[in-house]
Amino acid sequence: MSRGKSNEVPWMDWSQQETFSGSFEKSSLLTAALTHAGLYILMFLGFINQLFFKPKVAIERNREGYAPLYNPFEQFFSRYLYRRVRHCFNLPVTSTPAAEVTLKQRATDDYNWTFRFTGEEKRCINLGSYNYLGFAEPRGECADAAEDAAKRYGLALASSRAELGTCNVHRELEKTTADFLGVEDAIVFGMGFATNSMGVPGLIGKGSLVLSDENNHASLILGLRLARATVRVFKHNDMKHLETLARRAIVEGKWKRIIVVVEGVYSMEGSVVPLRSLVAIKKRYGLYLYLDEAHSVGAMGPRGRGVTDYSGVDPREVDILMGTFTKSFGAAGGYIAGSRRLVDSVRARGHGHTYAHSMSPPVAAQVLAAMRAIASPAGAARVAVLRDNTRYFRERLRSLGVITFGHIDSPVVPMLVYTFSKMAATVERLQERRVATVGVGFPATPLNKARIRFCLSAAHSRAQLDECLTAIEAVVDEIGLRYSRKA
Repeated sequence: MSRGKSNEVPWMDWSQQETFSGSFEKSSLLTAALTHAGLYILMFLGFINQLFFKPKVAIERNREGYAPLYNPFEQFFSRYLYRRVRHCFNLPVTSTPAAEVTLKQRATDDYNWTFRFTGEEKRCINLGSYNYLGFAEPRGECADAAEDAAKRYGLALASSRAELGTCNVHRELEKTTADFLGVEDAIVFGMGFATNSMGVPGLIGKGSLVLSDENNHASLILGLRLARATVRVFKHNDMKHLETLARRAIVEGKWKRIIVVVEGVYSMEGSVVPLRSLVAIKKRYGLYLYLDEAHSVGAMGPRGRGVTDYSGVDPREVDILMGTFTKSFGAAGGYIAGSRRLVDSVRARGHGHTYAHSMSPPVAAQVLAAMRAIASPAGAARVAVLRDNTRYFRERLRSLGVITFGHIDSPVVPMLVYTFSKMAATVERLQERRVATVGVGFPATPLNKARIRFCLSAAHSRAQLDECLTAIEAVVDEIGLRYSRKA
């Protein structure tokens, strides 16, 4: 769209558009003040500790003439804030991440600097893995397909896709993915993170302007940096702010193309992109749209086709569809899909196709079997169970008086605890009650908005969810997490 035409095009009438993406209740002023005060006290104690009791690991040696290996604040944060809650992360598992998971128990004798295994294991209900549709299982049609592929092709092809790393199962998966999504073509990659970080530079370059949601994933941010494109950030799911930035960019008249980059379901907020409104903006101003469906494909929509299915948007109206196989498909890798011309461009220019190791054939077979299962009546039943479990869990959680973020249909359910200490205490006490979950804090979230992230699955029974909710209620009462002021 030219500069003159931008001034002629009227603004969007937002009263006629659906823009709700989820609930984001704010904490009280007292809660915010106490959270900040607690954080500053913790940082002050860390500075005192660093000043008088500096550990040997904190000293870089033989570095004369070289830049420091680590950022000073990152060093301080890792040693004196993150270390205090380090026991809540990187928990080893000794089973498949199904509805239940087995955790290998650890202990520390030096305040989380190091850990030792105790020799004990604990079976917990799994509310931490992205196993949305329950396909991460040790037996069944998907596991059988992976086993057969391993026997035929081996575990790896020892080459990139552009050389000797393409086999029949890759081509079949790409065709099935394109048909599943309702577009012309698709290309698959062996790693979900790299699908963005290595795929984006092959699609976007200098002379392009990217309008990026402020909560986009780190893989998208890295890909945009490697692409050396100009990036402007709009407020999370704020279509009015996006429209303002788009009009301003068009008036500048210097961009080859303007691309909007968003996610379908945001993994830290549990929010859903208002896709119909976004497509309306795209059409009005002649923009391009890149949609990351890592957490939504398989999990959203009546047919499990993602947020396009959920929103009733023709997938061909989205220029670039990206997704991963690490969540709903219980596997690894990702895809970029769209027009045949787009996919051919990614094959020719994307680093992932030319240089990265190709997707393991057993993994591709697992994805292929899961995708075909989703397209069957039994798969549609799994999608329906996930939706019912998600709504039930969210409604029960909200009745406890805690603050949860996100959309009622998002299987990612963040519960705000605000402080690092409460995050660690919640993870510990839930694990004691046989519930395995994930605490999330800085840098994945703002410093003062630590949270517990629950992930729902179609594999969860109602009895398991009730057991989890009973445990959560007990922990909420013990620690004091009833922050919600809604009736």
